[in-house]
Amino acid sequence: MTDTAAEQQLEETGVVDGIVDLPDALSVDEERRERKTKLAGALRIFGNFGFSEGVAGHITARDPELQDHFWVNPFGKSFKQMKVSDLILVSHKGEVVEGSGALNTAAFAIHSQIHEARPDVIAAAHCHALYGRTFSTLAGKTLDPISQDTCMFYNDVALCAEGGGAIVLDTSGGEAIATALGDKKAVIHQNHGVITVGESVDAAAWWFIALERACQSQLLAESVGTPTHVSPESAQFSFEQSGNPLAGWFQFQPIWEDLLASGTDFIDE
Repeated sequence: MTDTAAEQQLEETGVVDGIVDLPDALSVDEERRERKTKLAGALRIFGNFGFSEGVAGHITARDPELQDHFWVNPFGKSFKQMKVSDLILVSHKGEVVEGSGALNTAAFAIHSQIHEARPDVIAAAHCHALYGRTFSTLAGKTLDPISQDTCMFYNDVALCAEGGGAIVLDTSGGEAIATALGDKKAVIHQNHGVITVGESVDAAAWWFIALERACQSQLLAESVGTPTHVSPESAQFSFEQSGNPLAGWFQFQPIWEDLLASGTDFIDE
């Protein structure tokens, strides 16, 4: 998102050139700091949105230098209280190599396999948010293009029935999720919930927020009738405008702005 190609993509996705200042290229240390800051902030945003429930849920960000390591929220820490200094660095072997918090076994089992299978993925998000987990109970059902907003996920949400409902405690369960995800940006894990991925923390977080709302919208629409689907041509057009990685990053920025306006005490490292 830092070069001329990214700026060209902004124009192609309908965003007026100059409406946003893309970040400059960063050093490894600066990039690590940026990812950790966005990760801690995204967790606070998820908490504010009501996505956290008990100790369930996790967002990860790949380390920019140690590509087989990721930063993640520690087990049992409130999303709303998360700080950069709370984050732990975990290897794909399940070793906590930095930080003092406990590792959520499910977070390791799921995210290690996704990050290993998808080198393009910088971040992955999963919470037991109400509408996503409710939608996941509908066997074999995927998201339908029933509105302009849901078209950002057109043909880009996978289904995984294997191991649904059981707590994912080993990497075989995470591997099944990663395999089902394939090259898409989201997967519905049956009787469990949804997982989103992105080429930035911003995009992964936005896709989760948007998918949770899309699940809510479809559940509400189908409770009172049969929703009309957007035509394949229009759905594909809308997907190309709003479903690409840069659009995902861009749509997160107003939410990030709101978080910063409410306080920056989470940036404490």
